[in-house]
Amino acid sequence: MEYKKEIKSFEKPEYFVNRELSWLKFDERVLSEAKDKNLPLFERLKFLSITASNLDEFFMVRVASLKDQVHAGYAKTDIAGLSSKEQLKEISAQTHELVRQQYQTLNKSLLPALEKAGMHLILSHESLNPKQQAFVDRYFEDNVYPVLTPMAMDSSRPFPLIRNKTLNIGALISKKNKKGKEVLEFATVQVPSVLPRVVILPSDKTGDTNVILLEQIIERNIGKLFLSNSVVCAHPYRIMRNADLTIDEDEAEDLLVEIQKQLKKRQWGEVIRLEVEENIDSRLLQVLVEEFSIKDDDIFQINGPLDLTYLMKVYGTEGYEQYKEPKYTPAPVLPFQNDKSIYDVIKEKDVFLHHPYMSFDPVVNFIRQSAKDPDVLAIKQTLYRVSGNSPIIAALAQAAENGKQVSVLVELKARFDEENNIVWAQKLEKAGCHVIYGLVGLKTHSKITLVVRREETGIRRYVHLATGNYNDSTARLYTDCGIFTCDERIGEDATAVFNMLSGYSEPRHWNKLIVAPIWMKDRFLKLIRREAQNALKGIPAAITAKMNSLCDPVIMSALCHASSCGVKIQLLVRGICCLKVGVPGVSENIQVRSIVGNFLEHARIFYFYNGGNEEVYMGSADWMPRNLDRRVEIVFPVEDEDIKKELLHILDLEFQDNVKAHLLQPDGNYIKADRRGKTPINSQMEFCREATEAARILQEKKTSGRVFIPAEPAEELESEDSENKD
Repeated sequence: MEYKKEIKSFEKPEYFVNRELSWLKFDERVLSEAKDKNLPLFERLKFLSITASNLDEFFMVRVASLKDQVHAGYAKTDIAGLSSKEQLKEISAQTHELVRQQYQTLNKSLLPALEKAGMHLILSHESLNPKQQAFVDRYFEDNVYPVLTPMAMDSSRPFPLIRNKTLNIGALISKKNKKGKEVLEFATVQVPSVLPRVVILPSDKTGDTNVILLEQIIERNIGKLFLSNSVVCAHPYRIMRNADLTIDEDEAEDLLVEIQKQLKKRQWGEVIRLEVEENIDSRLLQVLVEEFSIKDDDIFQINGPLDLTYLMKVYGTEGYEQYKEPKYTPAPVLPFQNDKSIYDVIKEKDVFLHHPYMSFDPVVNFIRQSAKDPDVLAIKQTLYRVSGNSPIIAALAQAAENGKQVSVLVELKARFDEENNIVWAQKLEKAGCHVIYGLVGLKTHSKITLVVRREETGIRRYVHLATGNYNDSTARLYTDCGIFTCDERIGEDATAVFNMLSGYSEPRHWNKLIVAPIWMKDRFLKLIRREAQNALKGIPAAITAKMNSLCDPVIMSALCHASSCGVKIQLLVRGICCLKVGVPGVSENIQVRSIVGNFLEHARIFYFYNGGNEEVYMGSADWMPRNLDRRVEIVFPVEDEDIKKELLHILDLEFQDNVKAHLLQPDGNYIKADRRGKTPINSQMEFCREATEAARILQEKKTSGRVFIPAEPAEELESEDSENKD
């Protein structure tokens, strides 16, 4: 109780930063990569596209939630002392500045560089030469015109439903009324998402590429949609709607059906953001403002094409490989490079995986082999996000068809993956799997697989635990860690986890696993307190933690207390960090850095010095209220000494990074690490090099010893661009 009072004294607004404003700092760090002229040109395009995708989700969820609070009269302030209205005001100012910087980066830096590289983005149809005009007009007639549906608004036709995130062209049409007087009427047409937005034009110069955006082709030909009338003006616009689902799980008789209903509402939620061209006709803008009931703070007048996510399509253009980072092929996982079965390898020793530096294939093969192995009795797995053509789903379905007992928890409430997960859940049920939809009021975010196998010595349980999703596509893009183990104590805990999820039976105790929402926060607080007590006793004390986000007030207060006791604290926080550093007597012993690189940093690793008896943990949880209080999460101890060394090496190298690391300053800003006079260290590229080199050395040894090495990939895995979050 006394400790709770001690950390409570550090829960002061002046020690914290607002969560949403901290997230905007993260998107600024991504934008800084787009500005970095040391990066290959097309990589900069990719980062600029990511900032736009990030900002869309931020508005649909975070800004939408704040607007809901204002509408509901919610008066409570956040950890930094800001009300919902104050947050929205500050967010509006900062997002307008962020968008201004996005387009300044595009117009002043990237477009001129693309011109020099032979990639010409024609942003206005008025810039087309005669040959291009003829091509565009024919393209419109053949491919675009048949798909378009122009919609007018007049006394008999109300304002049409404009769908969330769609790109549209609004127009004012000049017509004569019954009295012969000229009047202006509004019309709109959706830019069809079924057609490519980036259209390649003929080029007179070999090696050059000319592209135009689909909306410019439609705008040039929009008069053909209103043949009997005159088009006064036409401009693209785009809206963002509140996409945060509100589901009363206690009242929902069928969660799957209720979520399907709620997904439809995303298309007509409150409009929270309107994007228009900077030079839009004021009369057209007035129509949009009135129909969408939107305030000035939520209007973004943009100097360039709307929705910069199209730059990812430009990035994918063939023939510009010299302007991109070389593609990295994940290295094989060395312990599996022999003729032993996957089970025999795991029985010998726990196996560590570090994605995407090491291949994700062993995880897929673990499920595939278990589906076919006659000695496997049961497979149990949690699925939060999976890929579009998931080999894991296929293997689980096959296992059920082969008579295995297959239990799968599919998290239907994984934001923006709800529809995808509903499809997979139904497919698994049809195959005979027992599908669980989780606990009422909680998301299941843990990453765990349990395989129960009958062997000569009896039943043995094999477990895979990880920091990332069972998604073979994002495993190539996100940095995550995992282990295979057949430790009986972890196996017992894994069984208890699935019994808890399927039968609501809470275990009396846990052998090794630390599970949220009931046990995890208290465990972390005890570990932090132990370091604080050691520091007060004069014993060296240290905490190092790597995560996606840090915003739990109780954990942050405990860290401040530990810092005030003399504990050296190093934090790797990719995204949101609500903790201020450098506050005298409070957080002056805390360092925070963020790495924004070619891969999305996604692993969670926690290290406590413990008086020299070092403890290391990995898991699925960030230090956020949603992870610790409202989700089923798993954190697990790493007791294998070799794997411990691997994890400490990962942390050490990332704290040496002086290429992609951004350091949090006491004023709340981030600066790039200073590498003047130092050897440049890019931790992600170094991990690639280490994994590739280790695989090369093993290959040479095997080749010289003439030992057969099985091909690592069982099948070619699907690759797709994905910005899926947790």
